[in-house]
Amino acid sequence: MENYTSLIRLRISAHDAHYAGGLVDGARMLHLFGDVATELLIRSDGDEGLFVAYDEVQFLAPVHAGDYIEASGRIVAMGKTSRKMVFEARKVIVPAGMAGQPSAADVLAEPLVVCKASGTCVVPLHCQRMARPPIRC
Repeated sequence: MENYTSLIRLRISAHDAHYAGGLVDGARMLHLFGDVATELLIRSDGDEGLFVAYDEVQFLAPVHAGDYIEASGRIVAMGKTSRKMVFEARKVIVPAGMAGQPSAADVLAEPLVVCKASGTCVVPLHCQRMARPPIRC
């Protein structure tokens, strides 16, 4: 099986903050995983496919407005139409929180994993544009 991976990095905006203290709803990470899954399906099948289900989701650390998040994913198994994927979101930059310098930010020495998930996507046979033998999930 070919090694399909995807990585996106973005800054979480104040618009994304949903709770007090600039806390971001965990569903924002799932939205990012959906974007990663879409890229993975385009790379593997030439079609956006459909996200069917998450098997597991773990929220491991809070995300706040101003954080930079890397969301990555990879296909770990391929069936005739199904694609099993794993995802991870990591915080890589945080606001410094310095009085008098609200634009200061710090690059974390080690990325902090904020969310992990696994799920399944489907690309109907008639939508698959890449030719390769399927591997059963």
